[in-house]
Amino acid sequence: MKKLTVFAMAAALFMAAGCKGKKADENTSEIQQKVNEYAVFELKSDLVQNLSANEKELVKIFIEIGKVMDDIYWDEYFGYANRASLDTLSDPAMQAFARIQYGAWDRLDSERPFLPGYGERPAGCNFYPTDMTREEFDALEDPLKDSQYSVIRRDAEGKLYVLPYHEAYKEELAKVDALLEKAISLADNAGLKKYLEARREAFRTDDYFNSDMVWMDMKDSKLDFVVGPIENYDDGINGLKCSHEAFVLVKDEEWSNDLSKFAAMLPEMQKLLPCDEKYKKEVPGTDCDINVYDVVYYAGDCNAGSKTIAINLPNDERVQLAKGSRRLQLKNAMQAKFDNIMVPIAKLMVCPEQVDSVTFNAFFGNTCYHEVAHGLGIKNTVTTGIPCRQALGAQYSAWEEAKADVCGLFLTEQLIERGEITNTTVAQNYITFIAGILRSVRFGATEAHGVANIMCYNYFLEHGAFSRNADGKYVIDVDKAREAARGWAAIIIAMEGEGDMAAAKAYSDRNGKISADLQRDLDAIRDANIPRDIVYKQGADVLGL
Repeated sequence: MKKLTVFAMAAALFMAAGCKGKKADENTSEIQQKVNEYAVFELKSDLVQNLSANEKELVKIFIEIGKVMDDIYWDEYFGYANRASLDTLSDPAMQAFARIQYGAWDRLDSERPFLPGYGERPAGCNFYPTDMTREEFDALEDPLKDSQYSVIRRDAEGKLYVLPYHEAYKEELAKVDALLEKAISLADNAGLKKYLEARREAFRTDDYFNSDMVWMDMKDSKLDFVVGPIENYDDGINGLKCSHEAFVLVKDEEWSNDLSKFAAMLPEMQKLLPCDEKYKKEVPGTDCDINVYDVVYYAGDCNAGSKTIAINLPNDERVQLAKGSRRLQLKNAMQAKFDNIMVPIAKLMVCPEQVDSVTFNAFFGNTCYHEVAHGLGIKNTVTTGIPCRQALGAQYSAWEEAKADVCGLFLTEQLIERGEITNTTVAQNYITFIAGILRSVRFGATEAHGVANIMCYNYFLEHGAFSRNADGKYVIDVDKAREAARGWAAIIIAMEGEGDMAAAKAYSDRNGKISADLQRDLDAIRDANIPRDIVYKQGADVLGL
């Protein structure tokens, strides 16, 4: 299989840098305009220069492993055969956009197909046969069919069978194994070495529990490496199958030290949640950390379409209840999105009296506590005791992102009022949050974060959190926004706690749609050529390694 990188974009992405803030030429193709919606950003970090020689070598090895994760993700989402066909496309812009999206569907436009010859995105991507019926899946007698780490295939006779990841991607994972062996020999930090050893075993067995537990204890390494099958956003059939990805991270120790005190406050934060007491009886683990990193490489799922700016892992509820979770804030990626997207949106859409209240510190805080809030609330339903993720199925991701958004905002408010956060104000955080919704709803009505933000936007609008002035600019009523945050949080936590999939879907279907007024705002942002997201120029050469 010929390896495809995030391709030669010199010509296709030239306009992304050159026509920012200008009207697109009327002769520019529709697909080229879509490519231009992604601002190019060189993924660098001054922190790399402070690493030891061994640590710099580890960064290079981690990047090579990331490239393998990238290959596997292409197959999971689009299929190797489809990926190879991109080489036959004669339109460079079409080829460029397909590689940004890792396939034929525009992730920031409700996953509408844009490549000729492709219809709607298969609900289960390439985790399942595209012609598989629910009856076939239910009749398949193999306990591994419900594993997060397996794919379903057809044999020569057309019958379904299950392949665990370590068999389905045996060739690719053999490369990972050899690279991890080398990395383990170079790792001087004991915690990092132990994690790499555990992760190596996980790739061999598809049992990630132990490596997740070990990763939770890895607190003092300058490097971090989030790698493997992690998120299940792409599985629209069962909400189970995890997609491969990798982040290569360098710790910002100064910023991390400022945030470290908040980990111990999670049980107290849980008690503050504005919801019925029965939904906050679980006690979140405190053996977790909140740290700040520069990300120096993205691969696979996290590099497709919109780029992640914070990480909250592990997803395994057993690990969360035993040890909590780790919150990794990607500061350089946040700054890139704030400068290239948030600031232009605020200047265009927020009233002059409030536009200066859209600040990076507020943006950073809202994002940071979004990740904290993932670990709060309820993990197992009060009705049956099964995990909320399982009870809500494919609905879970959007509701969980909605919970993290609004509960994170609420917790930031509480910490500001207690004097724990001093570099921003409650008003700045609410104004920045609402301006941030206009950034996030552009992710589309099928992506989990996008659906979450559309539901939030509609709830806040209904409850008077913002209005538009005579010029069409947003005017945020901070007091009403605070009340709306409490009401919306209560709805979300109850929805997860009850685990009623039908109710969650019905609410999302009613309230997860972009209104005509909001669409006009999004059109104005589009017409101003404000980037929707970022595409990275990245790699060892960009880092000077």
